[in-house]
Amino acid sequence: MSSTIKNRSIVLAVRPTGVPGNDCWSEVSGPVQGVAEGEVMVRVIYVSIDPAMRGWITDQASYLSPVAIGGTMRALGIGQVVESRNKDYVEGDYVSGMLGVQDYATLTPDASLLKVDPALAPLPTQLGLLGMPGMTAYFGLLEVGQPKAGETLLVSGAAGAVGALVGQIAKIHGMRVVGVAGGKEKCDFLINNLGFDAAIDYKSEPDLSEAVQRTCPEGINLFFDNVGGDILAAAIKNLAHASRIVICGAISQYNTADTVKAEVDYIPILYSSSSLQGFVVLDYASRYGEAVVALKQWMTDGLVRPHEDIREGLENFPETLNALFTGKHFGKLILKLSASN
Repeated sequence: MSSTIKNRSIVLAVRPTGVPGNDCWSEVSGPVQGVAEGEVMVRVIYVSIDPAMRGWITDQASYLSPVAIGGTMRALGIGQVVESRNKDYVEGDYVSGMLGVQDYATLTPDASLLKVDPALAPLPTQLGLLGMPGMTAYFGLLEVGQPKAGETLLVSGAAGAVGALVGQIAKIHGMRVVGVAGGKEKCDFLINNLGFDAAIDYKSEPDLSEAVQRTCPEGINLFFDNVGGDILAAAIKNLAHASRIVICGAISQYNTADTVKAEVDYIPILYSSSSLQGFVVLDYASRYGEAVVALKQWMTDGLVRPHEDIREGLENFPETLNALFTGKHFGKLILKLSASN
């Protein structure tokens, strides 16, 4: 069967400097790799577009090795098994894992390739709320951030896949939630649709520190940062006593990492007896099942809502990825590659 199938894939042509341009990518097409004993071939239906992708194409040490020049772009995805020579998988199974930006992935299943129940939730939601963004929000907030009822949470990138969930989970735990997002539409969505208590439009505020002080008059007890840069600096100036800063990401600096040094004024952290901690969600991989159960129940109860921005077409990967860095997306960004059953 596999010999009759053609595969398209997006490969890394050159490493980017700054925002990845179209010249960084090549679309290649050819026969799919044959399915050897123990392997499966998966038709990729959706791939997750994540800020971490920018780090994966930089030739720097990270929690994962860089994507090789000429290699298929790494991406979390969901697809359907179309051919199997592995006893644990049959044709028709839905799976999620590192499938890459390609029409078909041929691989040897390991612990990272998970079977997916399409009846649990729509497939895009299983890449978002019930996928890696959900895991990141769940463990980053509950395990690292240690939320307490009555405290004030400030979350940056609040209209994004992780930030929106962080705010909703914090509300479940009795926190007052303030989100930082770009544009009136996104800020209104946070308040009117997701139940945030206040929102800061960083694009329209001349003084971010003043805006944080205005919306968090008692100071920030917990700051969940997905952005870094000026927003992190403004938050640090407005910390309450014994506050916690959770560093989840720094999307404002991913495309300037080669030319800009990230600086943190740690003096207010010292004076307020506060803490700053980074984390990688892979550290909690053995507990993902726990998070899925909780998030699914909250979704069923209407306490958290999925919000997805789904684009289409493998050939549109470059511009879809860059939408992350320009703010031209709204919700969990997903690229649909093929029709699902």
